Amino acid sequence: MFIQHKKHRTIVAETMQRLYNRGLTTTSGGNVSMRVNDLVFITPSQTDKGKIKHREIGILTIDGKNRTPALKPSMESEMHLEIYRKRPDIKSIVHAHPFTASTLAAEESLIETDIAGEARAVLGNPQFAPYCTMGTKELAEVVSNKALKSNVVIMQHHGVITMGESMLQAFDRLEVLEMTARTMVIRRILNITQKISPEDIQIIDDMFGIK
Repeated sequence: MFIQHKKHRTIVAETMQRLYNRGLTTTSGGNVSMRVNDLVFITPSQTDKGKIKHREIGILTIDGKNRTPALKPSMESEMHLEIYRKRPDIKSIVHAHPFTASTLAAEESLIETDIAGEARAVLGNPQFAPYCTMGTKELAEVVSNKALKSNVVIMQHHGVITMGESMLQAFDRLEVLEMTARTMVIRRILNITQKISPEDIQIIDDMFGIK
């Protein structure tokens, strides 16, 4: 079984390495997963995220059974699983703690997507999940419910989580979110208030199917 799933485990491991190398998370922070049919491939706990290998990627069933008992599942596994259960269209999830976006996650509406066309097209309308303790069922429930309304959820005092139909799409959303958060900080420093007009935002929303 493990040999035939090497490709999927490699994608997850390489994405986690990419997050770390891009400075989008810490050695111990964040988690990445990918769903293939009824199996979920996910980064485990207590591993060096910058050097993680495919053989260290855990395999869970969609109902939470651990197919790799030698590996300790991520403490956020239930959050990933709940999103997959509620959003069958989602195939990949990236959760991380990018510095700027995590800083602005302290309060709702500090990150806006009507400041750049790419931000709006890629991120749509991010949802804001109020603080819940990490690794809890409460967090999994709150975040997965917010994920019903958006592919991007800002987690208060925690980090961000992005979803996609592919790993690249999920990763891109997280990277664009962090760049948007950095832009928000610079805009406030320079007192820039100009935004894309509501009419032009509607054109982008219609173009990319954003609700």
